[in-house]
Amino acid sequence: MATTSATSGERLAPRELQAWRGLLRAHAALRRELDADLEREHGLALTSYEVFLFLEDAEDGHIRLHDLADRIMLSRSGLTRLVDRLERDGFVARESCPTDGRGSYARLTEAGRAKLAAARRTHLAGVRRCFLDHLSSEEQELLGDVWERVLPDGAAQCPGSCG
Repeated sequence: MATTSATSGERLAPRELQAWRGLLRAHAALRRELDADLEREHGLALTSYEVFLFLEDAEDGHIRLHDLADRIMLSRSGLTRLVDRLERDGFVARESCPTDGRGSYARLTEAGRAKLAAARRTHLAGVRRCFLDHLSSEEQELLGDVWERVLPDGAAQCPGSCG
């Protein structure tokens, strides 16, 4: 495992700072570009697309809203507002949780599945254009290994291979 030259509490060394800031900048830039692609082509935000992916891959075709909020890293209130919009647009349906009167599930409707299928082509083309095409196969494999080391168990879970 790699080690750092600086001790805890000290400033990051230049290579450490470059690695950290590079990750943050790349993530922000890639999300912006992928979001813009989906908005322009499908009128769909990237966070909505991510909700669709998790719902598509959910066991039994639905997922509890609080679990969904955790997976897409939105506050519960933020997810509630997003699901409200997706439900209003006919892409998602809510179902009551039979074991918890306060909880509810979300599931994709047929219209949501169709929207996801159309948006998937745009999203994957953007992932390739903006990210994967800049890396060799070996670099892609190396990055995959790095993310597995960096992320805690389970945090690397990505629905449908993020497709």
